[in-house]
Amino acid sequence: MTRTLESEMSLDFERYELHDDPSFRREWDRREFLHALGGGILVCLVSSELLAMQPPGQRGGRARAGGPVSQEIGAWIHISEEGKITAYTGKVEIGQNIRTSLSQAVAEELRVGLETIHMVMADTALTPFDMGTFGSATTPRMAPQLRKAAAAAREMLIDLAAEEAKVDRGTLVVADGKVSVPGSRRTFTFGELTKGKKLTKTVAAEVSMAPAKEWKIASTSVAKVDGQAMVTGKHRYTPDVKLPGMLYGKILRAPSFNATLVSAELKDAKAIPGVMAIHDGNFVGVAAPSQYQVENALTAIRAEWKETTQPSDKDLFDLLKKNPQQGERQGFGGRGGGAPKGSIDKGLAEADHKLQATYTIAYIAHAPLEPRAALAEWKVDKLTVWTGTQRPFGVRGDLARALKIPEDRIRVIVPDMGSGYGGKHTTEAPLEAAKLAKAAGKPVQVVWTREEEFTWAYFRPAGVIEVTSGVRKDGTITAWEFHNYNSGGSAIGTLYDIPNQRIAFHAGQSPLKQGSYRALAATANHFARESHMDELAHAVGMEPLEFRLKNLKEARLRAVLEAAAEKFGWGKNKPDAHHGFGVAGGSEKGSYVASCAEVSVDPSSGKIKVERVVTAFECGAIVNPDGLKNQVEGAVVMGLGGALFEAIRFENGKIRNAAFSKYRVPRFSDVPVLETVLLDRKDLNSTGAGETPIVAIAPAVGNAIFQATGKRLRSLPMTPNGVKL
Repeated sequence: MTRTLESEMSLDFERYELHDDPSFRREWDRREFLHALGGGILVCLVSSELLAMQPPGQRGGRARAGGPVSQEIGAWIHISEEGKITAYTGKVEIGQNIRTSLSQAVAEELRVGLETIHMVMADTALTPFDMGTFGSATTPRMAPQLRKAAAAAREMLIDLAAEEAKVDRGTLVVADGKVSVPGSRRTFTFGELTKGKKLTKTVAAEVSMAPAKEWKIASTSVAKVDGQAMVTGKHRYTPDVKLPGMLYGKILRAPSFNATLVSAELKDAKAIPGVMAIHDGNFVGVAAPSQYQVENALTAIRAEWKETTQPSDKDLFDLLKKNPQQGERQGFGGRGGGAPKGSIDKGLAEADHKLQATYTIAYIAHAPLEPRAALAEWKVDKLTVWTGTQRPFGVRGDLARALKIPEDRIRVIVPDMGSGYGGKHTTEAPLEAAKLAKAAGKPVQVVWTREEEFTWAYFRPAGVIEVTSGVRKDGTITAWEFHNYNSGGSAIGTLYDIPNQRIAFHAGQSPLKQGSYRALAATANHFARESHMDELAHAVGMEPLEFRLKNLKEARLRAVLEAAAEKFGWGKNKPDAHHGFGVAGGSEKGSYVASCAEVSVDPSSGKIKVERVVTAFECGAIVNPDGLKNQVEGAVVMGLGGALFEAIRFENGKIRNAAFSKYRVPRFSDVPVLETVLLDRKDLNSTGAGETPIVAIAPAVGNAIFQATGKRLRSLPMTPNGVKL
């Protein structure tokens, strides 16, 4: 396993929502699959890397219970007798445009146009097992797997053409869906070569693939696959999927967290024509032919609950700090972390300035455009579920355990999804729909309301981060002690060159349900670290960018900091009473980011406006520049919400702002001028870009606010009501 994989697997403890028992899973037999497809050639890639990433005892089919895991099929390519090219992957399209970038990977190796590739994604009956679409893993792991499978398919086609033409295979040329014999008119289409064939090939070894500097389809800004269907409304998301005779379902929710159902009277609900209602333990649900009927039925249920006293957000940070779980984890998820380095006491003794600061991070919601939704249909003893999830195979395993049926009787299909951000890993809506459909004997669709999404989903973990540091008056950092309580260990290690370090994560007793969020805790840890770096620079009177570069040897982080500063014109504009400039940088998931921000402050109201953000980003070889730019800018806008005003407010077991009218997300008026600099490192493998660009915006904005106002804001969100001068 590579160092990158080791560090990322160490983060799994932070995916709180996934800690559960392992599940069994059934894999397709390749001959069975080819028979179902109807001939041609099928290439399956056996991925040893997938095995390396599977720690025992993890949820969602990551390991088989009761014995070693057999080799996993990571990807497959099928070329039919008609020449149709189909690629299969368990990954999910969530709006990050991987349907396009993965199609580019296949097209590159088969040397065909992008329009000839059909990508089948996230269908447990058709695609290879996949842990899930998270961790920025699609580009660094799935894309190479599909490329290898496509390259192997290309080599099979060359072999077939060489046999047909009776020529040396090394003389043949593959282009535009054909294999040609140079110097002659002999050309074979892919369909001609596969017609009448039923060939399978399993690839485990390395396959020759085009290096990034020779890419012709990958590395280009091709149009989004299925983009027209998205913008014209033709694409069907889970709430758009309908079946004949389908009912609409609703679930009775508790009045507060941890409430226990004492009794439920369903008589009045069942009296409504067409309504089906069930009561099974703590689960009470209704289904009806129309939304109007089902809402009336839910209102008609008379329920009694036992509630308990719960904490409020006013006590949150004291709770997290004073109620840690036993033990600590040191240096998780970041280069420079690990065991303590040097001596903190020695480093502080050598310092001319010593600083101690505490930073806090509120819970925030994922707020996806598409709330949780599922449609379930039973046919005899088999269940099919359409749902928006980042873990279709994990959901299948969860359903199997909950419903006590084998996984091979469950099919999970994921229509391209209306965003997830790490928030759609669990199985609530699919299980609710399945239970109601079983009781009703008809398909049932459950779509959560926005209030349900805000209340009963899980949140990005809140946290308390304490930093103690020492610095010489020449700007050399001598000591760095960093403690994260509850938020998480992702990117907790510092990339700055500091001789004396102690870095630790302390798991906490969270009062709210918490789990994965875009970049996990990397946003929190970067906010604290990069804010504190500015505080150190201010303490010694050094310019913030110069201070960072003085304490930095990591060349890739230096490169993005310098690129962002150059594009921004760092140092050319001087701050004044109403404008400030801030810089921050960092790394996560093997990619590097730096952001420079300009903010203005309204002198009468104290309101902050982010005027301009320049972000430099490097993730190795770039697959789709325009798609990557969209990812970077989308992450920056999303990050502004958590930086400035997003926070979950709760009291006594209830969410107090469970609606967009009360929960502030970025609006068009909040979006600054966005400029993006992409550093294309064709000498490096491509890494993921879905998460890292979000981590630098909060500290960059916070540092700019300090420069403009002289006020250091150490809590996220920084300005829920504006900064008062």
